[in-house]
Amino acid sequence: MPPRALLIANRIRPEAVRTADDVRAIIATRAHITEIDASDAPLPADLLFDLAFVIGGDGTLIAQTRRLADRARPIVGVNAGRLGFLAEFDTDDLAKHADLVFSPAPPLRERMILHVTVIRPDGSVSDSGLAINDAVIAAGTPHRMIEMSLSVDEGAGGVEITGDGVILATPTGSTAYSASAGGPIVHPDVAGIIITPICAHSLAFRPVVVGAHELISITLRRANEGTSVVLDGQRFVPMQSGDKLQASQHTQKALFVANPSNRYWETLRAKMRWAAPPSYRDRGP
Repeated sequence: MPPRALLIANRIRPEAVRTADDVRAIIATRAHITEIDASDAPLPADLLFDLAFVIGGDGTLIAQTRRLADRARPIVGVNAGRLGFLAEFDTDDLAKHADLVFSPAPPLRERMILHVTVIRPDGSVSDSGLAINDAVIAAGTPHRMIEMSLSVDEGAGGVEITGDGVILATPTGSTAYSASAGGPIVHPDVAGIIITPICAHSLAFRPVVVGAHELISITLRRANEGTSVVLDGQRFVPMQSGDKLQASQHTQKALFVANPSNRYWETLRAKMRWAAPPSYRDRGP
């Protein structure tokens, strides 16, 4: 019996539609294909597949990885967007490595997922969700500073934060918002969670990497009307004064099929311009 391939495409983007046609032609002789649109809708319970192909930009891949996370099936990211940092394959690479992708043991990259829960002051759960890149407490409108208390080990004391918010990033997400806010770049194989303040009203609060096994708790002491936790820049959960956010490593990891032609540090240099020197003026001989 041929393997079962799930093809998910962001059909809002014309480039993704064209790329989906190419991907379909590549995998049609190797698998039985089921196609669904990229959306936030839960997967049908009776949908069975062995391998998922997600076609779009990094945003589409992140959203669909959250959707697929608890199925624990390998995901092949095929880039049809602008950056393609997470989506490792283009159609040429997929055609070149198709036999390996469909082999009994394709090379996999395991990536940590954050599980986030918002708890009301009375102890009830307001909402919960997953984040592939980051969970961000954002001050929101009317854009006054907010006050938070943060603890990494609930048995120990915490710290007080005043500022525009805080970013909790996975190593995968360390090259996204956290990097823009001054956080460190952390190799995705590192088991850690990055805590990066956003415009903290302190000269001493620097970004820190804690163990992936830690439970991080952030309680809002003073919030704005628009304060929320934002998951991967895509899902917004309102928060109010007294609410507590708890974040920890999800029980499942995301499984991405690795492109043998890619190397992390080369991708970081080529696509993120890591360690690129200034553009010096040629002084001549």
